[in-house]
Amino acid sequence: MKNVNIDQEYILDVLFKLLNIPSPSGYTDQIVHFVGHELDRLGVPYELTRVGAIRATINGKVHSPDRAIVSHLDTLGAMVRVIKDNTRVGITPIGHWSSRFAEGARVTIFTDTRSYRGTILPLKASGHAFGDEIDTQPVSWDNIEIRIDAICDTKQEVCDLGINVGDFVAIDPMPEWSPSGYINSRHLDNKAGVAAKLAAIKAILDNDIELPVDCHPLFTIHEEIGYGASSILFKDISSMVVIDNSIIAPGQNSSERGVTIAMKDSIGPFDYHLTRKLIRLCKENNITHHRDTFRYYRCDAASAVEAGNDIRAALVCFELDASHGYERTHIDSLVSLANLLTIYLQSPVDIRRDAENLGSLKGFPRQVEKPFRKEGNLYQEPEKN
Repeated sequence: MKNVNIDQEYILDVLFKLLNIPSPSGYTDQIVHFVGHELDRLGVPYELTRVGAIRATINGKVHSPDRAIVSHLDTLGAMVRVIKDNTRVGITPIGHWSSRFAEGARVTIFTDTRSYRGTILPLKASGHAFGDEIDTQPVSWDNIEIRIDAICDTKQEVCDLGINVGDFVAIDPMPEWSPSGYINSRHLDNKAGVAAKLAAIKAILDNDIELPVDCHPLFTIHEEIGYGASSILFKDISSMVVIDNSIIAPGQNSSERGVTIAMKDSIGPFDYHLTRKLIRLCKENNITHHRDTFRYYRCDAASAVEAGNDIRAALVCFELDASHGYERTHIDSLVSLANLLTIYLQSPVDIRRDAENLGSLKGFPRQVEKPFRKEGNLYQEPEKN
């Protein structure tokens, strides 16, 4: 396996372009076009599903058992729920996030024919008008509304603008790059993962590396609403490495630099063998890494397995603070993630039996066995030969 240089400037360039393309779940056509054009530029062939999920292919020495590396293009957002008599707009969230992080956000409302700008505000937004009530009002999606930047004095005038219930609302990312290497923005989940994956693909192609087996970079578009990878996988793919964000918080084992290998999320454990392979590759290649478990988290792996795919799945994460809020990561983490992906894609297939959908015990792997044997009613450590 060959260690390759990751183009840091490419990561930043692609990431900031991705961040400036609105893509709440259900409104992803524009970002699908962008990623498709970027794959064209890199020379990677791809196909789209009917709704726009992308299945790219990098050919390897053999065609099976194929690998997939998966990241999602969709983000959190909102939708118009009601048009009010006060000319403001009530909203409902797209994806799971707190209205606490929506307050104060600048937004774009996409109507059927055009777009309008606005700001999400609490119902009681001015301390000069409401005093201490601005601090005691509940944190709730029912307690916020959009003030539209258009001249309208009645509910009918809002409707005359073409604004309707069901219009998509995109939240401004507000990206900022710090000389210390930190990147602050909304929607780093998962556009930072997409940028790192594209940088890994670029590094492999720039260095003319032949992979041992076919790889399918997959880009899903419904992860934030729960069914991202449910329809993009095909039976020739035997293992998938999902790329998403880690969690920086008390009680977690992640850090803001390096990568995190997730052992378990809210759905259950990730594949034993694939997860430990990724950990071993980190150790062998001096990639800073951590293990962690996530209690309130699901990713593309869950939708893939729940859809009935017989597949080994693992989750590798770039480090992220304040997930689903105003997020922060570090460029070192994105470079480390891209490095790990290039190493993984070059690594030999450990379980050749995975090329078959069904088979015998021959070639089926073993986990670490218990170090004790039963003698009567007691367990004793076996004798060493």
